[in-house]
Amino acid sequence: MKKTFPKTEEELADRFDAGEDLESLGFDLKNEQVEQPRLKRVNVDFPEHMLAMLDREAELRGINRQALIKTWLYERLHAAGK
Repeated sequence: MKKTFPKTEEELADRFDAGEDLESLGFDLKNEQVEQPRLKRVNVDFPEHMLAMLDREAELRGINRQALIKTWLYERLHAAGK
């Protein structure tokens, strides 16, 4: 059975996430470069008790404070966008 080329970017992403071999569709993944998002530094002030709470949550997950904050913000923003 011949594989069909994905019709949308979402379909391509879903098939990639499912582990499908995309090279058989003609993609040359060895020479592709992933464009990194541009970063912008921001400063946020937190009360000490919130930092302590964030640090405990981060430690439970085995990540650092910044990763926890980014993860939670990402999840919240995506949930609000739906």
